[in-house]
Order: sequence, then C-alpha cells, then structure tokens
Amino acid sequence: MEINNFIRGGIYLAKLNPSKYDEIGKLRPVVILTSQILLDNKPPFIFICPLSSQSQEAYKHLHFKISARDKLKKSSYVLVEHFKSISSQRLHNNCLSVLTNNELKQITNTLTFMIN
Repeated sequence: MEINNFIRGGIYLAKLNPSKYDEIGKLRPVVILTSQILLDNKPPFIFICPLSSQSQEAYKHLHFKISARDKLKKSSYVLVEHFKSISSQRLHNNCLSVLTNNELKQITNTLTFMIN
C-alpha cells in the first residue's frame, strides 16, 4: 500500500482495531498531530487523537469539540486522553477535513496539560 502525504491537523478515517481493554477501537475519524516535517518524510508511525460523536462528562476538560464540516458528517469530540501512535498503514488516504491552527493549538495545549 502506498502511503499518501498526510496533513498535520487533517482528519482521516483510521482502523483502530484490535483494541485492548479500555482503548477506543473500530473504524473512526482521527486527527493527525505529527509535525508536517515528519509527515513529509512518510513515517511508518503517526501520532493521532481519535474522534467520537460522544463525550463523557468526567473527561469534558480533555475533549475538544469539532463542528461537522466538509466530509466530517457529525460534530465530534477529539479524545485527547486516547492520544497514541499508529501505523500509517491504518489510515485511509482521503482527508475528511482539516483543523484550523487555533483548533490544533487548543488540542496540543490540552495534551500538554495532561502530561505536565
């Protein structure tokens, strides 16, 4: 499978199965957080945050809402607590939408909050 050029902040479908324990799984949209410089070199692994149409109250301070737009049919929540790396081969090549720089900054700030 040829690896496409992915875009930082792009939303793509990813195959997250098999999942283990409380990991989020199935085919779902994810936002790519890997830097564009690394993406341009077609890395074998890419950092992502999965999206879900649902948010749990206990995690609301870690979730970031994305409005439906372009090919993203439903408003969704970026689940920052599920941040992880996946094989680039798990990603579908078609970009559903692209986040703004401000949206990306809010997500990375939330990620920083989680690890500090």
